[in-house]
Amino acid sequence: MSVPVEPATAAPGDDAAATPCGDTPRVVLFDFDGVLIRGDSFALFVRSRYAGSAWRKGVALLASPVLLLTWPLSRRLPLYLLVRIALLGLREPRYRAVADAFAAVLARRPKQFCRDGLNRLRRHQAEGDRVIVVTGCEETLATGILRELGLADVEVVASQLRPGWLGMRRRRHNVGRRKVQSLAEYGVAAWQVAYGDSMYDVAMLKQAGEAVLVNGTPKLCKKVEKALGRTLTRVEWF
Repeated sequence: MSVPVEPATAAPGDDAAATPCGDTPRVVLFDFDGVLIRGDSFALFVRSRYAGSAWRKGVALLASPVLLLTWPLSRRLPLYLLVRIALLGLREPRYRAVADAFAAVLARRPKQFCRDGLNRLRRHQAEGDRVIVVTGCEETLATGILRELGLADVEVVASQLRPGWLGMRRRRHNVGRRKVQSLAEYGVAAWQVAYGDSMYDVAMLKQAGEAVLVNGTPKLCKKVEKALGRTLTRVEWF
């Protein structure tokens, strides 16, 4: 099955993603990590929490037997525990302040963001499209990063935390099929274009008139196309 590879400066197929009706703007979805930013933004935040705290490293070391025992069975529990340790002692106001401060630092790192992806997002905005970033990154952090990039007006549907006895803890992890559910709860039932970079975005891509895979390998493209049951558009962004 052939997969069209689109140059970074071209827009996705306008015919397939035409405005649904009248003056109603197209809805365009962007994943965040791997599409607009290089790497996992929340993982970078968690690492920064450990880098600046010797006692968190100590707690993680004490928990290492549990982490090592559970890792071969499932990565979810070890990663969950590491995140919980990183968030220990952070009440909601403090977490927001820390997340915003990290967003400001991250936004100024050279080569951290995908220039072509950000340019495409801004192009959609200029064309009058309704742009929504749909991400597994936590909401406060994702919103803060976009604000630092001059994109405060972009809508964000993201993972969420909630206050707990020992600090912030996970409320909703917005990945996979959960992205579509979150969009429905947000009031968005249909979209014309979606940009993703992994199998986790298949549910979101499947419902788009124009599905775009960013920087996907040929193997990944075949897997995503098989899951979608149709061809998609590939773009190479830098």
